[in-house]
Amino acid sequence: MGFLVVSVWEHYLGLSCTLQSRSISGSMYKEGDVIIGGLFPIHFKPPEPYQTFTQRAPADQCQSVNLRSYRWLQTMIFTVEEINRDPALLPNLTLGYLATDTCLSEGSTLNAALSLVTGKEEVVSGEECTRAPTVPVIIGDARSSASIVLADTLGVFGIPMVSYYASCACLSDRKRFPTFLRTVPSNAYQAKVVARLLHLMGWSWVGVIYGDDAYGESSVQLLMNEVEGSDVCMAYMEVIPKSNTQNKIRQIVERVQSSKAQVVVIFAITADAEALLREVVRRNVTDKQWIAPTSWSTAADFTAWCGISLVGTIGIAIRSVEVQGLNSYVTNLSTENYPTEKLEQNVWEEAFGCKFPTDSQSGLLKPQCSNLITDQVQTAEFDGMYNVYKAVYAVAHAIQNMLDCELEKGPFKNGKCPEIKPIIPEQLLHYLKAVKFTTTTGELVYFDKNGDPTGSYDIVNWQIGPDGKVKIANVGNFDSSRKPDKDFQLDLQNVIWGGGWGNKVPVSVCSESCPPGTRKAVQRGKPICCFDCIHCAAGEISNTTGSTECIKCPQRFWSNTDQTECIPMAVEFLSFQDDMGIILAALSVAGAALTGTVLTAFFRHRDTPLVRANNSELSFLLLLSLKLCFLCALAFIGRPAPCFVVCLACVLSKTVVVLVAFRATLPGSNLMKYFGPLQQRAGIFFCTMVQVGICVLWLALAPPLPTETAGGELGARVVELCAVGSVVGFSLVLGYIGLLASICFLLAFFARKLPDNFNEAKFITFSMLIFCAVWITFVPAYVSSPGKYTVAVEVFAILASSYGLLLCIFAPNIYAHTPQW
Repeated sequence: MGFLVVSVWEHYLGLSCTLQSRSISGSMYKEGDVIIGGLFPIHFKPPEPYQTFTQRAPADQCQSVNLRSYRWLQTMIFTVEEINRDPALLPNLTLGYLATDTCLSEGSTLNAALSLVTGKEEVVSGEECTRAPTVPVIIGDARSSASIVLADTLGVFGIPMVSYYASCACLSDRKRFPTFLRTVPSNAYQAKVVARLLHLMGWSWVGVIYGDDAYGESSVQLLMNEVEGSDVCMAYMEVIPKSNTQNKIRQIVERVQSSKAQVVVIFAITADAEALLREVVRRNVTDKQWIAPTSWSTAADFTAWCGISLVGTIGIAIRSVEVQGLNSYVTNLSTENYPTEKLEQNVWEEAFGCKFPTDSQSGLLKPQCSNLITDQVQTAEFDGMYNVYKAVYAVAHAIQNMLDCELEKGPFKNGKCPEIKPIIPEQLLHYLKAVKFTTTTGELVYFDKNGDPTGSYDIVNWQIGPDGKVKIANVGNFDSSRKPDKDFQLDLQNVIWGGGWGNKVPVSVCSESCPPGTRKAVQRGKPICCFDCIHCAAGEISNTTGSTECIKCPQRFWSNTDQTECIPMAVEFLSFQDDMGIILAALSVAGAALTGTVLTAFFRHRDTPLVRANNSELSFLLLLSLKLCFLCALAFIGRPAPCFVVCLACVLSKTVVVLVAFRATLPGSNLMKYFGPLQQRAGIFFCTMVQVGICVLWLALAPPLPTETAGGELGARVVELCAVGSVVGFSLVLGYIGLLASICFLLAFFARKLPDNFNEAKFITFSMLIFCAVWITFVPAYVSSPGKYTVAVEVFAILASSYGLLLCIFAPNIYAHTPQW
């Protein structure tokens, strides 16, 4: 184990524990019975070039004081002093602290942490590599990437860490980081809040920019998981490199400007976000809505140079709770109460322009400061201070629980209680995991099985105050301990939106939402957020905005003209009240009356040569069947099959008789005896029975019944008195009628040159031409006609063919022989 630990240290520090040493950048120390370690990134390294975690940032490289981190350090000092004054908490034990500046570098952070836990502030030697540390717990670090390095290394010793700002969800892995706890919510909750915000505002086309570190990568992955399967898509994803080269920064900003996405989420630490946003401000990018994570959402120093570019930013901020006396403690700085610690003096020198003169006899003199300390401090961020406060109290309550252990009832082997002097880190870790207490503000604090607290955030908004300066206002909150429908609250009326939208919510979509009556159709090769809107088909609706599919209307319902609602179908049928029904009925009545008139005339003159020459019996039968055809049309029954067959059979018989009579010219021919009245009746009867047989089978197997079907005009219910029933039966009926008509036409065509006085052949030819033309055109017209017009087409075909037979066969004879009657 010792060899492994030394190897790990050598890997991260780049030094041999037995031969070399390294000074930490600065520290503050207060003696006590138990020393709590603290890591705070009070200084930044030079922004370019960034160093890797295997490189260290010596003290002379640290610059750019971060007043927020300085407040965290002050909060730790305040909390330790408050606990030491509390007679109920650790009454017989005094807490001390040893806090160091990590200089915002993984290497320097690990160097400082190892200096703390080995009990040597200045050196780390080989003999002390495996010694029990004098600092049993560390409050820190602030950064996720540094915390990962520390947890990997210090976890070997079982030294607990309680971070106040490292929010990477990866640190919730108990197998890899069993000694890591934190008082800041995991990024998993932050991603959930951002996803909820995107859904709530309807922002489906979003740009994402993240830092090239554990925090940025983890945050982006968590957000992707949260929006997976939803209608939120990423327009682009850009990485801020740690080198922060100006060319790369410019490329990212150009991508932001050229994108249609109006909303941009930036998952990056403060230094990375500042490098990017300064270029945004320089280019005067004012048409974007920025979403800030906890890392920079309350970066008050940004407001000094951001102008209007960042006004309207929505931020997820660590919950800010006012602790009595804390704010005044960290802001009440004056030259009368100046620091004596070297680390704090460095902060004052850099941040406030102070100088600390010394006197050879009296020592340190009152500092001389060029800047107003109060104004500088008042503009710094307060977020994270409460997390430091809770972290120190968690350690204190854990130690108190260790002190309260009853003999032989302890949690360790054989009921053993923990040791106090010195405190064993593994034993303190056991009590830290189980700690549960209420702070002075009334909040219940505890760690879950992953070492995380409950998710709790403030939602902040960057607004322009009455003085014209950018201020950060609280406009909502999130608390995972509340019910799912109440955990996220946002006061939209008090939000000022970015991108110049003012009080109007920005629109950030790849495609506008499809209105009701349409559905989405994803564009090929693009994310699901980019789509076209297609109108729903007839009989289908979509009654919500952004529907992905259309819903088919139930039976007896149809879509309205906008395809937004299913309405009851109107009953549609061919009636005598319709204009078309009236016309067809009039034609039917006229045809029946005209047929009756001809029948009456033929009956009155049945003994005349004309009627007898026209085969009066067949003529009467033909006229009766035509009258029935007209009457069937009057009832809108579109299939008078037997009547038509009788008509055609009569015409066929008349044609055959005429043809045989004039073709049998040989003397003594008895051919006509085979076509006498009896044979004619038998032929008509046979032809009719064939059709009757077809109709009987049709009625038996698939009878035409009154039905209701959809498909009329505007989706009306079409009521048919006599539906087809069987397409095969209908086809056989029409086919048989067509066969008889074709035979009649051919025979009449052969007899067209017979003597004119007794020649009906040419009239029959014309009638069959009309008949065939009508029924040939009937088929496509019938198939393509909707609703009640299908019945109308059938009735019209019946009337047209019936009129053709009546007028072509009987009208010429009546006209020619009327003077003789």
